[in-house]
Amino acid sequence: MLTRRHFIVTSAALFSAPLATPAAARPSKAQMEAWDAQVTPVGFDPATTNPWGLHPRFLPQQVEARDGLEAGSIHVDAVARYLYHVQGDGTAMRYGVAIARGELYTPGRYTIRYKKKWPSWTPTQAMIARDPELYAQHADGMSPGPNNPLGSRAFYLFRGQRDTYLRIHGSPEPRSIGGRASSGCVRMVMAHINQLYPNVEHGSTAVLYPPERITAQS
Repeated sequence: MLTRRHFIVTSAALFSAPLATPAAARPSKAQMEAWDAQVTPVGFDPATTNPWGLHPRFLPQQVEARDGLEAGSIHVDAVARYLYHVQGDGTAMRYGVAIARGELYTPGRYTIRYKKKWPSWTPTQAMIARDPELYAQHADGMSPGPNNPLGSRAFYLFRGQRDTYLRIHGSPEPRSIGGRASSGCVRMVMAHINQLYPNVEHGSTAVLYPPERITAQS
C-alpha cells in the first residue's frame, strides 16, 4: 500500500571489514539457498510478517519519496531509523534499521561499489583496539553464515576508489532494529535486506545523513 509521508532524512552507517574472502571459504549456491530459507520466515510477507517483535513502523513499506532524489539511490535517516531505496516512479521502499552507538557514525555520500551474498567478516583494527573482548577472537576473520555479523547480504560503501569499511548489511540481531547498537553499522533484518538486495545496482549512491533532523515535504 502506498503511504504518503514526508521523507525525513538524516543518516547512518556501518562498520566492518575486508572484501577478500578465500575461494575455499565461499559457501556453495546450495548452502546459501539453505541459509536464505533459514532466515526467511515461512509464508514471509514483508509488510506483515514480524516474528522478531519489531515496532510495526519498521516493517517494509512503500512511501512517497521527496522530489529530486535519484532513482536507485539509498538514503538513511539516523533519527527515525529508516533506510529508503528510491524507485523510478517517485516512491521509495522504506525499511527499519539500527545504527551505530555513541559517536561511531560517519555521515556522507558514498558509492556502492560491491555487494555480496553471505559475506565473510573481519573486524577492523580500530574495533579490536576499542573492544578487544568482543573482537580480538575474530581477528583472522569469520566465515559466512547466519551468525556472521554481516548476515545474509552486504553493500560495501566507497568514496572514489577507497573502501571506507562502511557497510549496510543484514544482522543476526534483528531485535536491535530501531536502536543504536553497532560499531558503526547500518543493520537490517536479513529477510528485509534479502528483498532489497537484487534491486540495488553496483554504482548506486548511498547517502548517510548527519544526525540532525532534516525534513522535506514531498
